[in-house]
This record gives sequence, structure tokens and C-alpha cells, in this order.
Amino acid sequence: MGVDWTGWFDAHDYEIARQVLQRGVAALAFVAFLSTLNQFRPLLGEHGLLPVPELLRLARRLRGPSLFRWGYSDRRLVAVAVAGLVFAASVVIGLPQLGPPWVPLLVFLALWVLYLSIVNVGQTFYGFGWEMLLCEALFTVAFLGSNDQPPPLAVIVAIWWLVFRLEFGAGMIKIRGGSEWRDLTALTYHHETQPMPNPLSRQAHLLPRWFHKGEVLGNHFAQLIVPFLLFVPGPVGSAAATVVILTQLWLIVTGNFAWLNWITVVLAASAITDPAWHWLIPAIPANLGTDASTTPLWWFAIVAAVTVLLLVLSVRPVQNLFSRRQLMNASFNRWMLVNAYGAFGTVTKRRIEIVVEGTLAETPGEGAEWREYGFKGKPGDVRAVPRQWAPYHLRLDWLMWFLPLGRMWEPWFEAFLLRLLEADAPTLRLLRSDPFGGSPPRWVRARAYRYRFATRAEYRETGERWVRTLQGDVIPPTGLR
Repeated sequence: MGVDWTGWFDAHDYEIARQVLQRGVAALAFVAFLSTLNQFRPLLGEHGLLPVPELLRLARRLRGPSLFRWGYSDRRLVAVAVAGLVFAASVVIGLPQLGPPWVPLLVFLALWVLYLSIVNVGQTFYGFGWEMLLCEALFTVAFLGSNDQPPPLAVIVAIWWLVFRLEFGAGMIKIRGGSEWRDLTALTYHHETQPMPNPLSRQAHLLPRWFHKGEVLGNHFAQLIVPFLLFVPGPVGSAAATVVILTQLWLIVTGNFAWLNWITVVLAASAITDPAWHWLIPAIPANLGTDASTTPLWWFAIVAAVTVLLLVLSVRPVQNLFSRRQLMNASFNRWMLVNAYGAFGTVTKRRIEIVVEGTLAETPGEGAEWREYGFKGKPGDVRAVPRQWAPYHLRLDWLMWFLPLGRMWEPWFEAFLLRLLEADAPTLRLLRSDPFGGSPPRWVRARAYRYRFATRAEYRETGERWVRTLQGDVIPPTGLR
């Protein structure tokens, strides 16, 4: 049964946007499930640093629904992650989109339920804003339909609303945050002190101060003004989306923020029309969208119902945006829909790194030889070039960055040191290098160093990209005894 709904329901000029949204969000979901498959068990599994079975035993209530509510096992976790990988890959190659609209709908909702189940038992290792962002994106994109009919305009606008909250929320957090965002000095520090630098972060840090001030001004323009223009269909919205994408690409080139910037690029592309894509790449047809003029009544009813749901759930996020006590990366419901976003309301001025060392010496006295454990992403070796990891998420490395900003003796860190003393193989696989080749050390300790990027002159003289200064021991030598 079909009804001739007029153009107010169908977004005929946003077919490429739909393809980018569906395939792009699915690709990033694939990365997220892959990260989970590789890291969840040593971090949160049956013998992990923060075991999920212990959480289920002690917690009266989880942060939200989860398939693991009725019991967790590492085997079940693998099944969930592999199912997520298969579903996500099917969307990337375009299989569900070939069927009726309920097929991609069910696939995306399955991805949402699977990842929501992981996040809601992931504790601090899954406490990042881009986790709830991926959950919300998976749910919203589920209602874009299949190739048989144009994408619903209401869902396209819902994606614009998501990008608006993501960008404008981050902009307001900064304006209300540290003075460095108001005096335009924030980017003087950010490239050096960000959680996980990449190969070009040092070059970005060494750019002139006037350039860094321009970066801050550009950020304010892109996050406080441009998001409003996303809601103007046509060339204006396409231009606004382009500004958002370009600023996110600069962050991708100079940093490692898991899939945060990547998914923002994908979501912002929702405002670029097919004619704009044709203008940019003439080989793309200007009228790529389907010529179908009818939409099934049942599909219209589903889209209308979810639109009303998203509108109702938007009340508290709107209030939060204009609140003096604006919340950052907060969900107002247990399903992680229509969330509040934001990042870097203040910028760290000094980079403190926690370096973990071990020794084989019987006693950890003056004559002991201490060897440093190497992490995959966080700075350690002063000569090493930081690697590009994003959109892949190194969860242990990220939490190591947070340690000097809060309590040093976190339960997971205590468990991590214990695993090193035991030479636990799954834990050691989370690291770049084990200085003891799989053998257990007699003692481990944690030391704080201040890191800063070497100047060009210092690098020419020493070949070291970082200059580090010992601040002191934060956890003294500790053994199994």
C-alpha cells in the first residue's frame, strides 16, 4: 500500500547524504566492535581489571539496558562483538539497503542494542562521550530507509539536530569553561597536552602563536555560529556542513580522538545536498535520488512516531544547552538518545605522564635496574614518533592520561600493576612492549614525568621529540608480597 506523500516528507536531494550516513556510521561501528573484541576481555572480562561479573554482582542497577544483565561470560562478549562486526560490515557493503526499509532498520537497531549492551557494562573504560554518540547515531540512522525510497526529511533533520548539539554544545562548554578559550590561548597548549598526540601534533604545536589564536577563533565560529546554518536547506546548509567537516579534518590530522572527529564528519555530511556533491564532483549525478514518489503508509507511521519520540526527548538537552550549569557528555535517559555533548571545556597547561617501570632485582634499592613498559599510544619513549590510531580507540592509554588529573590509586590501575607483576599475557598484549619478555618482574613502580615537545633546535641537537622531567614517584616500588 502506498500513499503519495509530497516533498515535505521525502528528502529527494539527500541520497548521497543517506549513503554516507549509513555506510559511514556502520564503518565506525565496525571499528568500535573491533576495539571491543580486542580489548574488552583483558580490561573488563572474567579476569579483567574491572570484571563485569563483579559489577553485576554488586550493582543494584546498571546505567542502562544490556544483554549482559542476565549474566556475562567472555564467550558471550565475543559473540556480541562478532555479531556487531558482521552486521556493520553488511551495511558498509550495502546489502541491507537493497531490501525494503525494515531491513536496514532492523540491522541498525540490532547494532544499537549490541553496542548499548557493551557500553552499559563498560564502566570507566567506556565512559567517553563518543560511546553515547555512536549509540545515538546508530539509532537515528536506522530510520533512513533503503534504496527503494527517498530518505525521510524528518530523519535528515534529526541528524542535523544531533550535529548541532555536538558542535554548539562543545562551543558553549568552552565559552563557559577556562579563560584560555576567551583569551584565545587554548590551542597554544592543546596540541602538546591532548590525551594522545599523533605524528603531526608536534608540528602543529610549534606553529606561531598567531596561528593558534586563529585556530581558536575558527573553532568558535565553527561551533557557535555555523551549527545554526545547518538547518537552512540547500547551498547554505551545504556550506555550513563543509565548514564543520574541514575543522574536524584538522583535528583528525593533528590528534587521536578515537572516532569522535570521524563520526562528526560523517554526520555533518547529512547537510550536503546532491547538487552540491555534483558541483564538487561532476561525475556524481545531480539527481542521484530515487524517482519513487510513493512511501508505504506503515513506513510513514514509523518515521512519524520516532520523530515525536526524539522531539519529546529533546526538551532536557535544549534546557541543558542554555543552562549555566551545562552538563557535558550526559545522557538524560537510559537508552542514550538525544544526549548532551561537549569536550575540553578547559585545556591542560602541563603534560604529566605516568611512566610504569619494573625491575628483576631482589630489592628495589639504589642498585636496581628499572625498565620501562611501553604503551601503544600514550607518550613514553622520548625519541618515538607518536602513531596515528584514530578512529581505533586505545582505552587503557586514554585512562592513563586521566590518572594525573584525578586520583592516582584507581582500582583498575591497582589491578593493572598486579597483572604486570603476574606477567599476565592478555594484559601485556595491550602494551606496545614488555621489557621482560613475558617474565614477571619482582617489583613495579609508577613515576610522574612532565613532558613537553622539543623545540626544533632541541630536536636537531638530541634527536628527541619530547623533553621530560622527573616529578617524582607516585606509587613506590610494589611487589606481590
